[in-house]
Amino acid sequence: MKLLVTGGAGYIGGIVTRMLVDAGHEVVVLDDLSTGHTEALAPEATFVNARVHDAAQVLTPAAGFDGVLHFAAFIAAGESMTRPELYWENNTVGSLALIDAARAAGVRRFVFSSTAAVYGNPTELPIPESAVKAPTNTYGATKLAVDMALTSEAIGHDLGAVSLRYFNVAGAYLRDGVQLGERHDPETHLIPIALQVAAGRREKLQIFGDDYPTADGTCVRDYIHIEDLARAHLLALEAARPGEHRIYNLGNGNGFSNRAVAEVVREVTGRPVPVEIAPRREGDPAELVASSDRARTELGWTPAKPTLHDMVGDAWAFYRSQILEKA
Repeated sequence: MKLLVTGGAGYIGGIVTRMLVDAGHEVVVLDDLSTGHTEALAPEATFVNARVHDAAQVLTPAAGFDGVLHFAAFIAAGESMTRPELYWENNTVGSLALIDAARAAGVRRFVFSSTAAVYGNPTELPIPESAVKAPTNTYGATKLAVDMALTSEAIGHDLGAVSLRYFNVAGAYLRDGVQLGERHDPETHLIPIALQVAAGRREKLQIFGDDYPTADGTCVRDYIHIEDLARAHLLALEAARPGEHRIYNLGNGNGFSNRAVAEVVREVTGRPVPVEIAPRREGDPAELVASSDRARTELGWTPAKPTLHDMVGDAWAFYRSQILEKA
């Protein structure tokens, strides 16, 4: 197929693009590089430097696109609460412009990289797709709005849409000389921050709260390896059916505590990771774990790299070769 990937210079979009190219698809990447990196761009893909709001300039009826995979979004939940206008304008307004362009171009397949943040503080664990949607931050709210728009588009205009909801992505894509991993600036994710501590780039790892009702008192989170997540997007593309908006949660079904993450980083790197316990952050749930039963049943998706050691090991290999050795 001929596919448009928005946000294809980012961590997730860049790796999905590589897999799409490897699968034989023709890919055009649309990214304004506001948070992406040219290193993440697949050389076999055509790159267009533009905002997602301007997708109609590329996604024309004559261009012959068969599908869209949408990753272009701002993702920092904390920032979304202090600068909400940025998130509504980029994540929601931009997505609506993309949906309009897809409709005008006659594109029938649309895969949306959504988030499990739409569920907020869950009332049941693991979290099923039927759980109450009550996001606790603007980031989650903007993504939920796009999910709702896709449902309407599928009903009103026969779009075949699939939304994938997940929590924490980790690891790196290491294959045939290609090494792609996280390059967020500033970095807000636990595993890459812990690796920075192990590498001596940070003094210590802050863990926010150790008095939660969990086994070791620290928050428990669901993690998914980037390769498993990317593969799910390819399966979702194949599963898109006109007039349907399918929604799938993705996760391991088992959470890992913050202390467990720190310990695995120590084991994998062989280096100390000093930890400082800081006060709880407002709004942090004790445990977030997604149920991926529907994705396993309907998409045939099963995580190939479900362990923390898999994720941290690949992330550390990327960090050493692409960050430390090139510093």
